[in-house]
Amino acid sequence: MQLLRRDGILVERPAFGLSAGKFLRVHRALIGASGFYVALMIVFIGAAPSVFLKTDAYTAVFVSLPLLVIIAVPMVFVVAAGEIDLSFASTVGICALVFAEATQGGVNPFVALVLAIIAGVAAGAANAILVLYVGLPSLVATLGMYFFLRGIVQLVSQGIGIPLDFMQYSFFTRLFVGHIGSFPVQMIWGLGLGLVGLFLFNRHRFGAHICAIGDNMLAATEMGINVRRVKALAFMYVGATSAIVGVLSSLININFFPTVGDGLLLTVLAAVFVGGTPAWGGVGTVAGAIVGAFTISFIEPGIIAIGLTGFYTQFFYGLVIILSLVGHRFAVRHAR
Repeated sequence: MQLLRRDGILVERPAFGLSAGKFLRVHRALIGASGFYVALMIVFIGAAPSVFLKTDAYTAVFVSLPLLVIIAVPMVFVVAAGEIDLSFASTVGICALVFAEATQGGVNPFVALVLAIIAGVAAGAANAILVLYVGLPSLVATLGMYFFLRGIVQLVSQGIGIPLDFMQYSFFTRLFVGHIGSFPVQMIWGLGLGLVGLFLFNRHRFGAHICAIGDNMLAATEMGINVRRVKALAFMYVGATSAIVGVLSSLININFFPTVGDGLLLTVLAAVFVGGTPAWGGVGTVAGAIVGAFTISFIEPGIIAIGLTGFYTQFFYGLVIILSLVGHRFAVRHAR
């Protein structure tokens, strides 16, 4: 395997020009996730060709799929650093609340978006303080933040939504959740932010530092990496993208709902792990998380299209996750 030294750390050289065998070894997690997604879609197309051979099925999924992609990408950074963040679902909610209250109060929507992102970064920073300075395990700290932030949302909103009808035909709404023909614009934003995450993880020293910390934190410290700063940036990255998702969700529904974001908690984590990022840290794949988001997003419409009821959704979610994780386990059993 070819390695190069970047910022004093040995990292994997990009696979351009590598032999087929080396390419497969370098990208085995992504290839496994992609193969699983293709197999799943072949089953759905074969069972319901009248649905999945038409573009309408895909454009419908693309309305909400970007929300999953936008958060799953930074979650790879947190998991690869050896941590976990369970609070992002409530961060989505509180940032959506900030955006809705600001715009309803007459604030310019672009300014309201900035305020929401600041709130998301602040939530990520709070997680970082609890984990890195107070010393709480990230699982416990972010779980507590999940309930704390959701409680704030409920107390402020009193469980009542905030309509955003006045923004339905605005330039701001069309810019972020409009359509190009029948294609949802938010899909472009989702893939664009996914490419940013791909660059940061694979081509920037931030990604190299993340993997070094997740693999051996003591060794990373001795290399001169500021472990606290890098992990804090990862938590704040999740917070910032959670804010973007909160705003997009509100614009899609033209309404703020106090429960916004709750449905993303398990699906985002599923997308990360189905995509091939292991739970032990030091290794991750942003491209795999994007593929995992596609896989998770198509399960429910696929189940309904082949004639099964929604009661099968949770069953197939679990089956797909288990099968994909077992496949990854055998494919990358020597990665650690």
